[in-house]
Amino acid sequence: MTADEFRRQGRAAVDWIADYLESCETRPVYPDVAPGDVRAKLPLSAPATGEPFERMLADMDEIVVPGLAHWQSPNWFAFFPANISGPSILGELLSAGLGVQGMIWQTGPAITEIETHVLDWLVEMLALPEAFLSSGRGGGVIQDTASGATLCALLAARERATDFAVNARGVAAAPGPIVAYASEQAHSSLEKSMMIAGLGREHLRCLPTDAAFRLRPDALAAAIAEDRAAGRLPAFVCANLGTTSAGAMDDVAAIGPICRDAGAWLHVDAAMHGTAALCPEFRGMHAGLELADSYCFNPHKWMLTNFDCDCFWVRDRSMLVRTLSVMPEYLKNEATASGQVFDYRDWHVPLGRRFRALKLWFVIRHYGVTGLQQFVRRHVALARGFADRVRDHPAFILTHEPPLNLVCLRHVDGDERTDAILDAINASGSAALTRTVLDGRSVIRVSIGQAHTGPRHVDALWDRLTALA
Repeated sequence: MTADEFRRQGRAAVDWIADYLESCETRPVYPDVAPGDVRAKLPLSAPATGEPFERMLADMDEIVVPGLAHWQSPNWFAFFPANISGPSILGELLSAGLGVQGMIWQTGPAITEIETHVLDWLVEMLALPEAFLSSGRGGGVIQDTASGATLCALLAARERATDFAVNARGVAAAPGPIVAYASEQAHSSLEKSMMIAGLGREHLRCLPTDAAFRLRPDALAAAIAEDRAAGRLPAFVCANLGTTSAGAMDDVAAIGPICRDAGAWLHVDAAMHGTAALCPEFRGMHAGLELADSYCFNPHKWMLTNFDCDCFWVRDRSMLVRTLSVMPEYLKNEATASGQVFDYRDWHVPLGRRFRALKLWFVIRHYGVTGLQQFVRRHVALARGFADRVRDHPAFILTHEPPLNLVCLRHVDGDERTDAILDAINASGSAALTRTVLDGRSVIRVSIGQAHTGPRHVDALWDRLTALA
């Protein structure tokens, strides 16, 4: 593809994206396809000769879009928002166009330093503890997802807890089984991280929650004491600020001292809801965060930044680097040896890394702090208004007060009726909702956070719910 052809086709691709985003609202949110329908439209073998770009773009309309769930629809209330925006898309495009590798400072000085700076910006924007700033012993890095951040935090916690010396085969000796703790509402990625880290899912304690689905500090303290008495090593606690099913906010201020006294690493996962801390009035959830060893949130959920982009901070970067660093001859260089630079390959599992910070930098600069605050406040206000309607309607039960933008409800007639309502709405294509289970009962989750969701979309969803009630 020549430079001139790239210019021409690039304009066509950008036009296609703009047209798609403008049309999202008119499309059924979930596609009417069966397993195998998309593959049936594809040729059995790859083309022997090249095809024109126009044909590829046409297949986006004929094959790809009809087989998509439209996460960018303003009628998307399922799972969590996966917001994108113009400046983020353009930042992603520029990152792809540069085609640079930022595995160490030497291979991408601008990649590294812009990322460090933007992560320091966010410490101020979210009012995070100053210990997370790169100017001290801490610092931030962009991971792929909160799952990746959790794994890195767990590995660093294992290193700190055992203080192991790795032998030539990379085998570590631990004083006893290493145990991790979280609430029964914690994300499934923690169980997966235990498997990947070689600690075993059987050594993850999923502890009971209170009426608001928050981890009970007394249950945590009791579990740690029991494990210590049995010769096991309490090493890691994951607190959630916004659990997936319920949006529950664990009490970090109460959990932190328990972790400190036990010598356990405290990781705080604020995957979706961390964005709300842009607004001073929602920062109460961060009480006690100064006791955390690590923290993460996902701008690729509720902060208008394309997937993938998880911001992960540590209080002491030396432990993370010690855990994940190896130094083959081909990566040795003067900048690294000087100790004056960050080599972000030592901050996560992969060696290679792309310029993820560019899109985040563009988003922050385009909207500004006040613009992003307005975005968050609009969704929280819509969610609170929706919760008021549920609370006042005789056919529905509000399971708990929504901390921010996730509302959970069920029908008074029980699980079968609740599930039937949710299935009917999803099948209609008019909106997308997700089911979960809280206190043993089926629940409808209404996640209000898609970039273009406004009052009329929430009103329309409410009308569909009440019509089926």
